[in-house]
Amino acid sequence: MSVRIKRSAPRSAIPHVDVYGQDHSPWVQAVLLGLHEKDVSHTLTTVPPLSVFRKWGVMMPAASVDGGPWHKESADLLRQLGYGTVSQDELRAINDAWRGVTHRAKSATRFFHAASLIHDLHPSGLRRLRNQFLRSFAVLYFYVLLLYVIRTGLQPDPENFAGQFLYWEQRLEKSARAYLGGDEPNTLDMMLFGVIQCHCSIPVPPLDALQVESGLSRMRSWIATMQQRFTGYRHLYSGVYFEPHSPRPDQSRGFERAAYWVGLTFMIIAFPLTIPLIIFLASRLPRAS
Repeated sequence: MSVRIKRSAPRSAIPHVDVYGQDHSPWVQAVLLGLHEKDVSHTLTTVPPLSVFRKWGVMMPAASVDGGPWHKESADLLRQLGYGTVSQDELRAINDAWRGVTHRAKSATRFFHAASLIHDLHPSGLRRLRNQFLRSFAVLYFYVLLLYVIRTGLQPDPENFAGQFLYWEQRLEKSARAYLGGDEPNTLDMMLFGVIQCHCSIPVPPLDALQVESGLSRMRSWIATMQQRFTGYRHLYSGVYFEPHSPRPDQSRGFERAAYWVGLTFMIIAFPLTIPLIIFLASRLPRAS
């Protein structure tokens, strides 16, 4: 399917944004997509600044606009970039589309290997090695968190993974436009496409549904349109699975990967310290209502 892309969104007046996060997260992806769309200069670090870690632990994303205070929550960060607000019902539908993410933790080998491939973008080779070592704690944190969700049944699988995308399939059918935002992508496009990148970064059952279910043809068309618009976006995982196809994002290099594995080994060996810290940080998470 060939779609003519019109890019009329004005360049943001924001000079620069610093972002903390790893691009396997849908919410980090949403912010990075929004920055790319508005052509905002930004840097990405995979390790939280100390002030961010003290305040929010390793939860991501967090961003600082023009050197100002750090903020979190992707919807709020996108609003700072000039995107619109989303309703609570829309946020729930976005979260529903994320169901199945726990399957990425069902194979520890696959989970930790996939995380080892994340490329840190710091220009200094020494800082990249440092970041790869330290970010292994965040990877272990999220693995333990996913195991907890699996064991407690907090996010059970739906009967049919295709069903979690039907709300968006119907929205696209009603709008009859290229994007959920109309002629230009909006906050919902960024957040939903971020969820798609998450499902593709470590393939999980919802990806299979998106690829083959006959009732999700508009979703596939929307994914193709988004991929065409975001040609050149360096965190695009979905291009491996959907047309127009594109290579996977750049992967970490050998020494960087080694630093990550050394860090992960250290974090596991130091479990008398790391596990209590993980439990403490998890206890500070807001409770779902």
